[in-house]
Amino acid sequence: MTRFFLIMPLTGLEVCALQYRAKVDEVMPGSIAEELGIVPGDIICKINGRRIADFLDYQFLASSPEIVLEVKKATGEVIEFDIENEEMEDLGIGFSGMLFDPAKSCANRCVFCFIDQLPPNMRESLYFKDDDSRLSFLYGNYVTMTNMTDKDVDRLIEYRVSPVNISVHTTDMELRKKMLNNRHADRLMGYMQKLYDGDIQMNMQIVLCKGINDGEQLTKSLCDLAAFHPMAVSVSVVPVGLTRYREGLYPLEAFTKEDAKQVVEQIEALQQQFLDRFGSRFVYASDEFYLLAGLPMPDAEAYEDFPQIENGVGMEASMEAEFSDALDGEYSLQYKGKTIVATGTLAEPFISRLVALAKEKYPELDATVIAVENKLFGGGVTVAGLLGGRDLIDALSGQTFDRLLITSSMLKADEPIFLDDVTVSDVEKALGVTLVSNRNDGYEFLQSLLGCVDTFDDGF
Repeated sequence: MTRFFLIMPLTGLEVCALQYRAKVDEVMPGSIAEELGIVPGDIICKINGRRIADFLDYQFLASSPEIVLEVKKATGEVIEFDIENEEMEDLGIGFSGMLFDPAKSCANRCVFCFIDQLPPNMRESLYFKDDDSRLSFLYGNYVTMTNMTDKDVDRLIEYRVSPVNISVHTTDMELRKKMLNNRHADRLMGYMQKLYDGDIQMNMQIVLCKGINDGEQLTKSLCDLAAFHPMAVSVSVVPVGLTRYREGLYPLEAFTKEDAKQVVEQIEALQQQFLDRFGSRFVYASDEFYLLAGLPMPDAEAYEDFPQIENGVGMEASMEAEFSDALDGEYSLQYKGKTIVATGTLAEPFISRLVALAKEKYPELDATVIAVENKLFGGGVTVAGLLGGRDLIDALSGQTFDRLLITSSMLKADEPIFLDDVTVSDVEKALGVTLVSNRNDGYEFLQSLLGCVDTFDDGF
């Protein structure tokens, strides 16, 4: 491997071009970057003459046997490295984030937008509406594609970014423009055709709004999307989330138990058609629809390889299967104190059933499940992941117990803090208990109940 470098002055024009830039956060020991003298704080300006705006750029452009790497040092000078890397060895550079320029904000004003329904005075980051295709691949976010251009779509195809997660909502483009309040919303089907032709897989979601994109509109949308199979892998259908902060917003109705039952029956009928056509159910109703309808959840096998589990589809089936397997294991009861498991009102019957199964095998287990009312967003929001720390404190104050179990989805991904900025420490102090969080995983939930908390990483 041969490397040459040339020191060049940095011009004012180049400084402007580097307004958004990739700052090195870490250099791996023994790596090419370390050999070249690259250190944390250096800035990767360009690779092979192209400015890198995100980790996708870096990963694609650095995967080459010949690399021209332009690096800006703390002194202000730019060094250009010519690297011969026939073995395609990783350069060994780590970054603090995946995006090197700002995330694209949402250009829509969707009639169902959940962020528009947030309470006032929450932390500023919660009000940012992202709609960036890069976040779709890097973090699994769903994007509407309304702020994309043909060049952006071509880049996804060039970089083999697959799958792309797309918020469709309807394939009636006039209706889509109205639902998203965006005149560019009708570009979607053309972009999806380009992705299909480029062999890029797509997962899609439909946020279902009563009286707007349900009924015949839903059937039409699902049949239209099925035409993109097999590149179109799956579609999830989730109910619109409504909080008590909807003053001045588009009038939307919550789904009733009977409404939810009709949606599930409609989707299950279409699943059978798709299964007969191409061997996949293709479309899945979210767990929330089954719970709202009071219908039994499908078995885990009905979700195939769980393509939409991060979107709340098949979570309970997966967790129950894992929990059942875990009960066949050789765990022992490690914690003998009293435990409360706090969850949302929607999931309480399911969590209670799992705890009852655990008590059958471990009779000394002292655990109680409590459904916590969501006062932060209002009674229409019933999922556990949107509970605030104050909700827990209000619901559990006065209870006598030693340990509190919650799902980690209540907390910020990288920090032990709830949506209402109440911390884990605040809850522990207010209730005088130890708080344990675990992921939506049946094995971890059983381990949490039994006190085997050192067997997994809670993320903090």
